[in-house]
Amino acid sequence: MSGYAQNVNRIMGLTEFHTTCYGCTFALSQRRTTDGPEALLRTLGSVLLALQVLDDAGAAPAAHSGDLIALIANASPVAWAVLVVLLLFSIASWAVIFYKFWVFQRIERQSAAFIDVFRRSTKFSEVQAVCKSLGDSPLVGMFQAGYAELTAQLKPAPGAPPAAAGARPTLRSMAALDRALLRASSIELNKLEHRVTFLATTASITPFIGLLGTVWGIMTSFQGIAAQGSSDLAVVAPGIAEALIATALGLFAAIPAVYFYNHFTTKVKLYASEMDDFAMEFLNISERNFT
Repeated sequence: MSGYAQNVNRIMGLTEFHTTCYGCTFALSQRRTTDGPEALLRTLGSVLLALQVLDDAGAAPAAHSGDLIALIANASPVAWAVLVVLLLFSIASWAVIFYKFWVFQRIERQSAAFIDVFRRSTKFSEVQAVCKSLGDSPLVGMFQAGYAELTAQLKPAPGAPPAAAGARPTLRSMAALDRALLRASSIELNKLEHRVTFLATTASITPFIGLLGTVWGIMTSFQGIAAQGSSDLAVVAPGIAEALIATALGLFAAIPAVYFYNHFTTKVKLYASEMDDFAMEFLNISERNFT
């Protein structure tokens, strides 16, 4: 029977005992009035004993938490090194997660504003004017690269005869413009993937670091058995507990890293698709107006 169940049975027994004493005292009070103080003392004693049992039952979880803290404090240097490394990986990965959330929210907001301006404007120069305020959007980087290539091609070459009045400037190479947009897209993708790979590193390394702590804790347990000549729980428990703590902390660092790495990778793929669509739209506009 568990300690909690024993405590409950004791309280129920005390309650029944108190009820019986109270009934007997009430029955005898008509014949012996001197029993009143004695019954009162018995009732108070029962209540105090029940409160003591409840206090003992409530103190058990606090003792267990204190044992866990003491176990970590008294861990071996190797176990401490494993726990510190795992904790640093966990803190760094959560910092990357919050940072990328903040960055991607700014990207989504500024990209939506830029696309709205791009599609409402009649001149590329009007779009260029708002690029400084929307610099976090990868579409802005692509537009500036395409606009620079477009301007360079439309500028008359040195020594070329002046164009006739009213003549429309023409692009010399659509392929060069396409390559400029493709290069800008690669640069922006690298920016989007910045620090996301750290989450993949955390997800792949931390379980093995935790496994190292697990193996070391089991080795410590076997060493304790050999030194004490006994496989008693008090000898085995500290090493096994260290092993389980290292395993749990390794999983605590790896699981969020895996989840958010997949989440951010999916986001980057969506942004890459948006950049491809924007590049085709930019090329179509350039072809209609400058060829």
